[in-house]
Amino acid sequence: MSDQAPRQQFSGFRMGSPFGIPIYVSWTWFIIAAFITFSFKDVFRLPGMDDLGAYAVAFAFAVLLYVSVLLHELAHSVLAKAYGLPVRRITIYLLGGVSEIEKEPPTPGKEFAVAAVGPALSLGLAGIGFVADLFVVNGGDVPEMLVKQLWVSNLIVGVFNLLPGLPLDGGRMLRAGVWKVTRDPGQGTIVAAWVGRALAVVMVVVPFALSTMSGQQLHPTMLWSVVLAIFIWMGATQSLRVAKVRARIPQVNARTLARRAIPVTAETPLAEALRQAAEKHAGAMVVVDHEGHPVAIVNEAAVQATPEHRRPWVSAGSLAKSLEPSMVLAADLTGEALIDAMREAPAGEYLLVERGGEIYGVLATSDVNRLFIGV
Repeated sequence: MSDQAPRQQFSGFRMGSPFGIPIYVSWTWFIIAAFITFSFKDVFRLPGMDDLGAYAVAFAFAVLLYVSVLLHELAHSVLAKAYGLPVRRITIYLLGGVSEIEKEPPTPGKEFAVAAVGPALSLGLAGIGFVADLFVVNGGDVPEMLVKQLWVSNLIVGVFNLLPGLPLDGGRMLRAGVWKVTRDPGQGTIVAAWVGRALAVVMVVVPFALSTMSGQQLHPTMLWSVVLAIFIWMGATQSLRVAKVRARIPQVNARTLARRAIPVTAETPLAEALRQAAEKHAGAMVVVDHEGHPVAIVNEAAVQATPEHRRPWVSAGSLAKSLEPSMVLAADLTGEALIDAMREAPAGEYLLVERGGEIYGVLATSDVNRLFIGV
C-alpha cells in the first residue's frame, strides 16, 4: 500500500536508505512481531524442539514476513522515484507498511503502475516460494516450514492488496481506471473510497453472519477481520477528505486572498501603525527600510497578543518577522503551485510581489486555511 499522507510527527527506528529512500520501523511493529511469535511457535515446533527453539523460528518468520512487506513497499517507492515523484519514507508498522509518496502520479497510467507493482512483487515472491517449496527445500525441516509459510503469506498479502477499495493498492488501481474514463482524479478517489468503505462493512458483516447461520462460536481470528475493516474504513474516509480538499485547491488564488498592506518603518509605534492601517483599510503591515525596501512582515498573532495599553510603547519592528527569500511569493500564484510554495516554507504571512518586484500585498496562511474549514 502506498500513501500520499500529509507531513506528520514520526517516531521509529531508522533502518537504512536503500535507493535513497529512508526506511523506518515503528515501535508498533514489535507488537505484531510478538503476536506472530507466540501464535506460530507451535506451527514451527519440530519433534524434539524446545520452546526456545520454537519461539526463535517463529520470530524469524515474523522478521522475514516483514522483509517481504518492505520489498512490497520498495517496489511502490522505487517506481514512484523513477517517475520523478518524491518519496519521503517507508514505514513498517503494526498492520504492514506504508510508502509516503509526496505527490500523486501525473497520469492514470502511472498511478495504476505505481499501485500495481506492489501486489505484483508480493505475488512474485509467492510464486518463487511455491516453486522452492516444491523442488528445492524438503524434508520437513525448518527451512521448508519457513518457505511454505512465507509463500502462503505473500500470496495472502498480494491478493488482499488487490481488493478494489482505498486505501488498498487495488483501490488505487480502481481510482486510476475511473480517472482514465472520467478524466477526473477526484471522481476516481470518491468511487474507490466508497468501494473501500463497502469492503470494510463486508469484512465485518459476512464473517459474523456466517458464524451466526452455522451456529458456531466466533473464532478469535475474527478480531483481525474487524481490525482490518477499521483500518480500511478509516483510510477510505481519509481519502474522501483529501478529495474534498483537492476539489477546493483551484479556489486558492493569491491575488484574491491577499490583504492590502501598508509600509511602516521598524521604529513606528504599533498603535500608530494600526491607526494608519485602519485609515487605509489595510489588513497587513510591511516593515520597510529607509529606502522603502521591504525587510519584514508584522506578525498578526503577535499584534493580537499585545495588550492595547502597551501598543503605543511597542514598535512595529519588534513584532515583525524578517523576510526570508522563500516568504516572498509571486502575486499570480494559484492552486497547487501556491500550496506547494507555502508548504516548502511554512510561515504565518507571505509578501506577494508582482513580477517586476512591486509589492502587491500580504497573504496570511490563516486566510488560506479558512477555505478548507469544514472539509
